[in-house]
Amino acid sequence: MRLVVFKLIALSAAMLLAAAAPLCAEKQLGVLLMHAKGGTSSPRSPIGRLALSLDDMPWSRTRGFDKTFEESMTEIDERVEELRKRGATDIVVGGHSIGANAALGYGARRDDLAGILAIAPGHYPELAGFQDRAGNDWRRARKMVRAGRGGEMAAFKDATQGRTEVRTMKAKVYLSWFDPEGPAVMPVNTANLKPGTSLLWIIGENDPQYRMGKNYAFSSAPSHPKNAYIVVKGGHNVTPQTGDKEILAWLRGL
Repeated sequence: MRLVVFKLIALSAAMLLAAAAPLCAEKQLGVLLMHAKGGTSSPRSPIGRLALSLDDMPWSRTRGFDKTFEESMTEIDERVEELRKRGATDIVVGGHSIGANAALGYGARRDDLAGILAIAPGHYPELAGFQDRAGNDWRRARKMVRAGRGGEMAAFKDATQGRTEVRTMKAKVYLSWFDPEGPAVMPVNTANLKPGTSLLWIIGENDPQYRMGKNYAFSSAPSHPKNAYIVVKGGHNVTPQTGDKEILAWLRGL
């Protein structure tokens, strides 16, 4: 099996070349990686240093939050289909921070994935501390949606790595990502990964969420011989770099 270079999001060319030679050629592993909240297509972004190139996802700095969680799953479908058209026979979907959150959600909703790669997973709408920093604005968004105003733009609070930010988006979009019982809850999505989908959960020892440990979500994943929970040096933003060797080793093991 060899790794497929894909324009949207792929491992670095150097890593791919190093990995390709010893792997069986009859199968090709396509790897789709997604950036963090407010991320960009810049190669200097945290995931950009790991990827060959990036396109902006629905939670990027340029797009803001412009799609609901479920609409974002459909956009990922399009990227995966491009990988398959390029010859990928096995697909891994992953990401950094909220990109990992989206990957877990995708793995809970789609069959026929070889693996989910969760790099320093982020965005925790089910946690009280997260909602306190976000002002529990999901309740206001829910009222708007129930009143038939889900398509209206409004300013809502967001909690990002311990700080509060204000983002403008449609009420229905905000609710889909920030509802504590909504589709972006990682423990639920992890538990609902499809049978046969392996999971790598990699996190830095200085990441604020490291103290939550395996039992926050990883341990609830369906059993798979390739499941792995790995702790690396550093904090949230550098995990794509400090964990690159572990990520590549796991991919090669698939």
